[in-house]
Amino acid sequence: MYIPKHFKMEDEAEIYEVFEEFGFATLFSQHEGEPYASHLPLMLNKSEKALYGHFARPNQQWKDAEHQQVLAVFQGPHCYISPTWYETNKAVPTWNYVSIHVYGKLEVIETPNLVFDSLNDLVKKYEGPNSSYQLDEVEPYFIEGMSKGIVAFRIHITKIEAKAKLSQNHPVERQERVIQHLENSPHHDSQQVAALMKKNLRK
Repeated sequence: MYIPKHFKMEDEAEIYEVFEEFGFATLFSQHEGEPYASHLPLMLNKSEKALYGHFARPNQQWKDAEHQQVLAVFQGPHCYISPTWYETNKAVPTWNYVSIHVYGKLEVIETPNLVFDSLNDLVKKYEGPNSSYQLDEVEPYFIEGMSKGIVAFRIHITKIEAKAKLSQNHPVERQERVIQHLENSPHHDSQQVAALMKKNLRK
């Protein structure tokens, strides 16, 4: 990924926050000689430096993705930046965004308890602590049957590229003007970008 130096994210904690909040990723590999992508939730295991996920078994991507160097793209908030928000008319439109590319070797998981643990972690994250639904309370035979319809995997992370393009290449006064416009936007992504820009200005 092309990352100018002022847009490069290097703080590991901030990168992990993006994984946590925007866990629905696009996973790319080569399938039958062509680029192939699947859209799926991925879970980060910090201690293992690995991502966990699963394919639907009919999805042909898993059949030759194992041992490949794959790419998972996590897309954070993004929004249009209008030049009318600047103090000058010598400007052009642009786009602010956060994006993380994760490279690694994919390994298919067949051990039943590891498959269940990866699914259970996913459910716990998105159901929330007060949910009445608990995967470990579902009848084992039902889980076993449903598990036959998926292919679980682990990606051993080899490289992470992280980019936060948040107008850092503009003067502070201009950044503040952009933040003000974004905060007044009805769009959630715009408001999230504004919050990230304010956080970046405080550093």
